[in-house]
Amino acid sequence: MGVEVEIVLYMKEPPDEKLLTRITKGLEDPVEDLVRKDSKFKKMELKADDYVDNSKAVVEILSNQKALLQRPLLVKGKIDGNGPLQAIIGRPKDRIADFIN
Repeated sequence: MGVEVEIVLYMKEPPDEKLLTRITKGLEDPVEDLVRKDSKFKKMELKADDYVDNSKAVVEILSNQKALLQRPLLVKGKIDGNGPLQAIIGRPKDRIADFIN
């Protein structure tokens, strides 16, 4: 698409609480969608309803369980700064092109 991107491997460089909080503030999607509701989520006996409209709970779970971060996650802005960010979950894939353009 001719756009320069930086890919962050979240398992090697997981976002800290500060960055996760900034992402939740700029997220176009419901904040609870940042948490993957997969087999690990079920194995941990977590409840999806605990995260609905609760960015603090989402940040807490993702700070402790980085594998539950939904992906791909696209972010615009300086992730190593303090300014505002824009973010979306890149599912379905056609959302990616719209977000980048």
